Amino acid sequence: MNMKKSTAALLFAAITMMSAMPADQVITKEDGMDVVNTTTLGQKVTGYIGTTPLKIYIKRNKVVKIAALRNQETPKYFAKVKKGLLTKWNGKKVKEASKMKVDAVTGATYSSKAFIKNVQLGLDYYQHHKH
Repeated sequence: MNMKKSTAALLFAAITMMSAMPADQVITKEDGMDVVNTTTLGQKVTGYIGTTPLKIYIKRNKVVKIAALRNQETPKYFAKVKKGLLTKWNGKKVKEASKMKVDAVTGATYSSKAFIKNVQLGLDYYQHHKH
């Protein structure tokens, strides 16, 4: 096989694989709720050590809960973030929750700010892309 044919074959395979992927992997369904995963949305949002991806669970246009996904933040400090922030948006309508001004947790400022930014990114994305 010559170089042009192999390049064309690789390109075709890549396009075929991409077209087989779901159109939106950011918003999925789980237990009757829309779930926004901020892993790709917040790729550039870093805490003290790295990214702080979240899952935001939404039902009937209200935030049900937020779950922190695996990250590289120091567990001791990220535990403070989770204790101080995980439930701040619960029960709020998405539009209201996306506009909330939430303070960072003392002693875990970088991780808190990244967490808050991920929530905002996820809620904004949901408002513009909900099914």
